[in-house]
Amino acid sequence: MASLLVPAPYSLPEHYDGWQLSWKFLVFRPAILRVQACLLLALLVYVVLSLYGKAINIRKADKFYSSVLPLLSRQFSKPASGLISDGPSDFFVFSTGRRAISSLHTVLALRPRHDLLQIIWQYLWSAYDLRYEPFDALTFDFTLDNDAAAATPDFIWAVVRKSELAIIRDQRWDLTFTRTADHPGLDSALSVMSEFADVTETLVKLSPSSTSTPLFTLISSAPEKCPSASALATRSKRVILTFNLPEGGVSHISPLLEGTFALVDLLATGKVTFRPETRAKIKKVRDGVEKAVKEEEEKEKREEVLEDRRSAKRKAEEARIAKLSAAEQKKALERERKRALKKSQGKLVRKV
Repeated sequence: MASLLVPAPYSLPEHYDGWQLSWKFLVFRPAILRVQACLLLALLVYVVLSLYGKAINIRKADKFYSSVLPLLSRQFSKPASGLISDGPSDFFVFSTGRRAISSLHTVLALRPRHDLLQIIWQYLWSAYDLRYEPFDALTFDFTLDNDAAAATPDFIWAVVRKSELAIIRDQRWDLTFTRTADHPGLDSALSVMSEFADVTETLVKLSPSSTSTPLFTLISSAPEKCPSASALATRSKRVILTFNLPEGGVSHISPLLEGTFALVDLLATGKVTFRPETRAKIKKVRDGVEKAVKEEEEKEKREEVLEDRRSAKRKAEEARIAKLSAAEQKKALERERKRALKKSQGKLVRKV
């Protein structure tokens, strides 16, 4: 096996008729370095494609930033501190300084055009899994300020393209509260994810209409990932829109974004309400989830305490045995072996 893994030593041919360069005792013969030349060429091609893909992503990000900045400037006193890069394919803009909105994170997650292997993998996986469709994702993540969050009732509601349903439900913990259904007032390619029908009817009437349809629209009072009990009690409110990055800038999605700002302002007024029985059901669900999370945390803490006690007891016993003579240590280890054997036999009898 070792002989197969280790290459044979290279033997220089005695007769060489190809082109060569020589200087004093140095000789360069390109014909015997064909493999190395191919590897070097492949590396250069990879580097060139990587730089080209990175340049494409930067050009797309700059074009998007120049088109979205006027909209952010109209809405925020501090619209942006510049386009911030987080790697060759991820960019974001942080905006703040507006009534009812604590902050707006505008996130641009472009395809990894700088990495040829990832691009090839995306194409292969999309051919295997027809639900997978790589795209340049544009996300507007609104976080409501404390006053607006207090005035907004607890609920989770989303409108999702049916092609993205399975992926989004797997990615977000808060959407496990919801049920999926179609709605006659929406396009047939869209599905509603809502906790109760009353929430859907209220939000469909208030949602801004536009010719451009986001991949994903979400209003949520729960975190994206399952949190601790203390974090769950804070219940920050967020409005999230995700688009396939438009090629012509944000001009044709601007009406939808303007409508989203108006929706946030309406939520902050406290005029968005549901029937008393709907509010009671939502509260009951939230209380049940918070109780379950607390119980799970307490269970984990108890298990950690028990494990610490077992570990301390085991270390104390090992220290005690280490002080004994060799014969006494042998007897103690034999007793411990018999005790462990007896326990395992007892468990086997109980299972039978």
